[in-house]
Amino acid sequence: MSKTHWKKLDNPEYLGAYSIEEGQDLVVTIEKVVREQIIGTGGKKEDCTVAYLKGQKPFIVNRTNAKMITKVVGSPYIEDWSGKSIKLYVSVIKAFGEDNVEALRVRNEKVKIELPELKEGTPQWENVLKGMANGYTIEQVEKKYKLSKTIKEKLNGTVQN
Repeated sequence: MSKTHWKKLDNPEYLGAYSIEEGQDLVVTIEKVVREQIIGTGGKKEDCTVAYLKGQKPFIVNRTNAKMITKVVGSPYIEDWSGKSIKLYVSVIKAFGEDNVEALRVRNEKVKIELPELKEGTPQWENVLKGMANGYTIEQVEKKYKLSKTIKEKLNGTVQN
């Protein structure tokens, strides 16, 4: 049976240490990072840096995590963080005058996302063919899919016809 951490009830809008299984990492991809006002503990409004993530709740980025994202991504500019993947994990720290507080942290390692392989006869294949008929290039396709030599040759033949 799955259990519910009490903090999930307290702040269900954002990702937190309570969102990750103990001892696990969560790989996420940043869609955008913005500065916005959130309602914090006790209904108090705060200006925070928020990273919106693909397929996940937003993540409030504190100073420690912003520094690590800068290091992992290789840029201090939040606009450069879009589309980049990071690993989140839970660390036990001293904070707010207490020992042993769980905190969401960014792991100091680059994340390599494996691209799916494009295969002939799949819906993705049909979408790629339509896209190439409308001006997409093989270089653009290679950013989304791993292409075998045979598939690449077939796509080149499609472009030339």
